[in-house]
Amino acid sequence: MSSASLFDAFKNYMAKNYGKSHGKMLIHTGVIGWILSAAAQVMAIVTNDKISYKQKMYLIPQELADAAVNIVSFYLITQTFKSVSTKAVNCGKLLNKPVREFLEKNNIKNVGKKTFDVLRDGKLPADLTEKFESFRNGVDFIGTTAGSILSCNIVTPIIRNEIATHKQKNHIAKMEEYNISVANPARNYFEKPSIQSFQAKAYSSSLKI
Repeated sequence: MSSASLFDAFKNYMAKNYGKSHGKMLIHTGVIGWILSAAAQVMAIVTNDKISYKQKMYLIPQELADAAVNIVSFYLITQTFKSVSTKAVNCGKLLNKPVREFLEKNNIKNVGKKTFDVLRDGKLPADLTEKFESFRNGVDFIGTTAGSILSCNIVTPIIRNEIATHKQKNHIAKMEEYNISVANPARNYFEKPSIQSFQAKAYSSSLKI
């Protein structure tokens, strides 16, 4: 297949799947961005010769856990905001002025109720259908953007810090356990990390948008 054909196929795919939902595109590209960022962080640790093997065995799972929290919280929150805002438009609770005036003028019943669908029940003419879809796309994008801001700047950092703090306590407890049984010379122990390294890891933000 030629490069022109591949480009046309990609263009058609994007238009079909994201042409009427900018919010959907924002969510999917955001998730892809988190995945690529996490992969870059892990690869940086793996290929860094200055980090010991034992340190890598701690840092890599930590980065993967951070990535999982980031991706899951981002997707769930932004998808929820997108769904709520789109539903509000579809059922008629939130409408642009021309569509609302048309529905009122034609005495369309049940506008704003959960079972109502503007495109199905509103009997809109072609020009108003186009305006409605454009308005819905804008609301969809705004709702998704608001969800992504809330996720990336408030919810995700709080969750990540709570998880990191919990992990820090567990690692300190294990470290103290190793120190208690250190009298046995036949046993191999992990190198003892400093408290400062735990604190730095617990409260650092390695993945950012």
